[in-house]
Amino acid sequence: MAEKTFRAMVVREEADSRFSRKIEERLVSSLPPGDVLVRVHYSSLNYKDALSATGNRGVTKSYPHTPGIDAAGVVEESSDPGFRPGDPVIVTSYDLGMNTPGGYGQYIRVPAGWVVRLPANLTLRESMIYGTAGFTAALSVLRLVEYGIKPDQGIVLVSGATGGVGSIAVSILAKAGYRITAVNGVVDERPYLLSLGAGEVISIEEATDTSDRTLLKARWAGAVDTVGGIMLSTTLRSLQQGGAATCCGNVGSHDLPLNVYPFIIRGVTLIGIDSQNCPMPLRQRTWDRLAGEWKLDHLERIITETTLEGLGARMDLMLGKKHRGRTIVRLSD
Repeated sequence: MAEKTFRAMVVREEADSRFSRKIEERLVSSLPPGDVLVRVHYSSLNYKDALSATGNRGVTKSYPHTPGIDAAGVVEESSDPGFRPGDPVIVTSYDLGMNTPGGYGQYIRVPAGWVVRLPANLTLRESMIYGTAGFTAALSVLRLVEYGIKPDQGIVLVSGATGGVGSIAVSILAKAGYRITAVNGVVDERPYLLSLGAGEVISIEEATDTSDRTLLKARWAGAVDTVGGIMLSTTLRSLQQGGAATCCGNVGSHDLPLNVYPFIIRGVTLIGIDSQNCPMPLRQRTWDRLAGEWKLDHLERIITETTLEGLGARMDLMLGKKHRGRTIVRLSD
């Protein structure tokens, strides 16, 4: 009997130290050991995936490699009694797509501890419209809510609002009754952001203060920051008394030029968001929110669907900061 094969994007390091990506046939038996074999129906595109596909050693240490930090599909085999063949599941975060072959292949094999049961009110496709970006956005909003930021306290700022995390954060906040100011990106997407529920859209320049002022005018009750760098510094210096900001990205910079005064004079809080190693109880609770009270009515308006063959072009848009919303990847035949 012939061994079972599947299609996958494979990134290889060439002799000239450049990296190539190609759709190849792989053997299921070549996947690493794990408890659960999943037939992947959908994946999605995240910034980390685009970096991995270009040979970024900070994301992926060795090549050849199949990226894709998100996957949703159906269990085909399981040595763990918690999962049975036919179970619909989500796998995101941990080491998937970083140094473990990821969701840009039609099969993955992973530890059972990485697997989340698909909530009853979500389809596999919808779960990947959210993906890591949607999960990160929901986790950011959940942390603000649990911190105590309420809709009547003021406006919540969302940076990087045209990206995957930002656009879903805007949408969730709007559904939860918050007033939102969204920071527009390189390309003018003002109508798009207003349609998601933002009450105001400001430019990157308006959201960035490069002066050495220790504090700025208090404007925001809370913030979801996806950018880092000087924009996060500006945001923290602009929070109201007792405000809070979440931080989940560094597309602007991993440096944070800041003094202690926002913390010791206004009592603000910076909340780090680690979606990769989020504990499973909190992970499942966040997914349940996404499938329940925070489930968005306009999921289809924020996505572009592609196949493995079209994925490279979407990666190039993301790396060029011209990518909007979410890209999902259909892997089922």
